[in-house]
Amino acid sequence: MDTERRTLTAPVEVRADATTPVALVGYAALFDTPTEIAGLFEERIAPGAFADAVARDDVRALFNHDANYVLGRNTSGTLILREDPRGLRYEITPPDTQWARDLLVSVQRGDISQSSFAFAVDEENWDYPKGAMPVRTITRARLYDVSPVTYPAYESTTVSARSRAAAQRATEAWQVEMELARERCRLIDASTR
Repeated sequence: MDTERRTLTAPVEVRADATTPVALVGYAALFDTPTEIAGLFEERIAPGAFADAVARDDVRALFNHDANYVLGRNTSGTLILREDPRGLRYEITPPDTQWARDLLVSVQRGDISQSSFAFAVDEENWDYPKGAMPVRTITRARLYDVSPVTYPAYESTTVSARSRAAAQRATEAWQVEMELARERCRLIDASTR
């Protein structure tokens, strides 16, 4: 299985205050967002493509996909991964090292504002529209790393830095939003029976 990397352009922010640790938060992949790969084909990530990987894989957060700059790891609790309706969201608690502090400054200044992910495809579909580029849709993938990056492949990815408290509030708001959406789906389903 070959490892592939895709990089997206999406805002990256640093959020912090004096009482809580800093968190880097972003989207490594966005669902149903086409991107052209090397002028050869268009690629999309299907919702749910990373569901198994989030639960199964030992994923690192790296800067620029460089294993010498480990920002976090899901198995240690310093990287939280989640699929939501928008895409693959990550939250990193970076180490208190000089290079990580330098990265946070670069994110705060807007010099580093995008994200990427390294993966291997487990399942994919190909479409060959007449007169257009082939379209690859990734439906299931293994995940190796998520990375704030200098140069993305997917222009719409993001990263940001914020305080742990702000990240927790955002996570709680997301959980409430998802529960409300599930309840709406249950009500719609019940009314159609």
